[in-house]
Amino acid sequence: MRTARVVITGMGALTPIGGDVKSYWENLIQGRCGIGTLRHIDPAALPVQIGGEVEEELVQRRLTRQQGNKMARFTRFAYLAAQEAVEDSGCAFHPYRTGITMGSAMDGVLEITKTQDSFTQNGRRVSPFFVPKVLGNMAACQIAMEYGIQGPSFTVNTACASGVDAITLAVLLLRSGRADVMLAVGGESMACAPVISSLSGAGALSRNNGDPLHACRPFDADRDGFVIGEGGGALVLETEEHARARGAHIYGEILGVGNNNDAYHLTSPRPHGEGGARCMSLALMDAGLNPEQIGYLNAHGTATRLGDVCECDAVRSVFGEYAKTLPVSSTKGATGHMMGAGGITEVIACVKGIEEGVLPPTLNLDHVDPACECNHVPKEAREASYDYAMSNALGFGGQNACVIVGRYR
Repeated sequence: MRTARVVITGMGALTPIGGDVKSYWENLIQGRCGIGTLRHIDPAALPVQIGGEVEEELVQRRLTRQQGNKMARFTRFAYLAAQEAVEDSGCAFHPYRTGITMGSAMDGVLEITKTQDSFTQNGRRVSPFFVPKVLGNMAACQIAMEYGIQGPSFTVNTACASGVDAITLAVLLLRSGRADVMLAVGGESMACAPVISSLSGAGALSRNNGDPLHACRPFDADRDGFVIGEGGGALVLETEEHARARGAHIYGEILGVGNNNDAYHLTSPRPHGEGGARCMSLALMDAGLNPEQIGYLNAHGTATRLGDVCECDAVRSVFGEYAKTLPVSSTKGATGHMMGAGGITEVIACVKGIEEGVLPPTLNLDHVDPACECNHVPKEAREASYDYAMSNALGFGGQNACVIVGRYR
């Protein structure tokens, strides 16, 4: 098996705080929050009425009506993020040496619920595009058709870890020699009545409907659950050899990846975040780095009571005394929990942070929960020079994923 260094040559983002990488990053470090009352559904009868939504104008001006009609909402976000990443990379794809890995937690659940409601209420014929729209692999299909990509194609569904696992799978394919270029993409849109009611009933969502800008409070003593977000993220990954041969601009390098399962509970992590700790250690081992070399940790940090505590326990377990120094933040206070898309946009935040010497903040972190004690970056971005950053994604079903990015040398 051939191994290769894997570099990042293109990035794309479509988020509640910006429709491209530039605006997403600028708004992130300026402390803008994209959470508000839900608009694309009527939330009046729901116990939770808030979420982080993508501005519809950002989608409509970049897709024709014909394109949009054939895509579920999560596919539109993934497709547009991939479009930006491809244009950014300037790469001419060889059809058989380029592949796609796609990550999504809930796929076309939004279209499923809308179609069922319409069918139940008025018995209208269901569109023949219904099944091709809601299948999880259709985002990869739409992207592949657009760019003639005929290499490896995988769609991973590992709950909140889906986006980072899409990166991991892309890296493994590049290292193995199965491809020269991979598109790692994530897309998500899941704010609908059944999902909101289920998560709310489980006590997972914030009910702060009256103050959405301050509803998502990762690591804060007054946090009361996560806020649903939506969007898309994409990376163009290449072998170093391929990128250098074509003179590509290289943003950074994927140095290490980790993946494992808690094998413990449907929704709860192992006590003290044992599985997450092992996953971070696997990524460090893969990267050949010591814990003290990581300059920033983008935490999963969803603002759930149990999840935040377990992740901080895991961080302290892996980093030891250095955990008191390692800067930690969660960007979900700004975007909400973007599930599969968030795993990739959060890695983009790490890449931009290294590039510009900035630590993105955790919004709404007024009073750190003593059980979540770490070296947090609360409320405002900070300047810092660092070469390596780690990003965690920890999902239902015991899914743990971790990726380490570094300055390219």
